[in-house]
Amino acid sequence: MTENKFEFNYKVYNSIEELPDDQQWLLNEAREVTAQAYAPYSNFQVGAVARMANGEIIAGSNQENASFPVGLCAERVLLASISSLFPKIPIETIAISYKSDQHKSDHPISPCGICRQALQEFESRVNHPIQLILGGLSGPVYIIDSASRLLPLAFTSEELR
Repeated sequence: MTENKFEFNYKVYNSIEELPDDQQWLLNEAREVTAQAYAPYSNFQVGAVARMANGEIIAGSNQENASFPVGLCAERVLLASISSLFPKIPIETIAISYKSDQHKSDHPISPCGICRQALQEFESRVNHPIQLILGGLSGPVYIIDSASRLLPLAFTSEELR
């Protein structure tokens, strides 16, 4: 028997002001995109904004539905748009933020499991890591160098070949 360990490094900034200008801008855009969310049930609005390798900026927000679990997370809305518009172009960076009338938005949130799988698949498909910037409306900001780091031992397309 052997015991293995999984861990990864990520950067923690105390606030958005510590980020380089381009990352500040992207996170601010994600914060603004939360206003486009349709979240009447959870009142938890999430915005995601991507900077593509070709320079394009694409945004997505969560879209809920009375018929749970039909709603879509902001990350998958974003990936669906990107896959339709630029199917073979890598994503350089995605910034994700949130706001809620019921909870403080003072710390980073991380993509859910389904979104982690979708992000990992997109990285694999275009053979390029996606940097993630995770932050609330205030507080610390996390920078993760590759979305795949969030899904160790991922189920991938290789298992289906």
